[in-house]
Amino acid sequence: MLTDEFRALYRKYAPDVHRFATYLSGDRSLADDVTSETFLRVWNSTEPIRLQTVRAYLFTIARNVYRHEIRRRSRHAELDGSEPATGPGLHERVEQRQALDLAFAALRQLPEADRTALLMRALDKTPYEEIAWTLGISVTAAKVKVHRARIKLAGMVPREVLS
Repeated sequence: MLTDEFRALYRKYAPDVHRFATYLSGDRSLADDVTSETFLRVWNSTEPIRLQTVRAYLFTIARNVYRHEIRRRSRHAELDGSEPATGPGLHERVEQRQALDLAFAALRQLPEADRTALLMRALDKTPYEEIAWTLGISVTAAKVKVHRARIKLAGMVPREVLS
């Protein structure tokens, strides 16, 4: 891949990949690593990138990098799933942070494929065709997976947190 083409690809899609990785993992530093590794793999790839499916392709790589990292970490140390606490702030910010933590905790309880499908659809309005391609399932199965993940998440998080 030519340097200018790669720069353009990175500028256009890196924020989407990073956001996806952040929501998938719940950890900004891991999302940084996943994003970097995703674009490193694209840079080193000998396969041409089809522009029609580039976002789905990047999300697939990011998902695989994330899954690999979780498997690697599970062999070395137990994850507690918590994020470092932020410094003291206004009462409202504390409440918002608690609600966000609750939502992230509920999101992490979803199976990885359900979480991936839900995040792709909710964050970027990714077409079901791209979700299906990323997960290796049919378009109908992708729609069902997103719908069921929404229902599961709604059942785990109080309504006031989701609004």
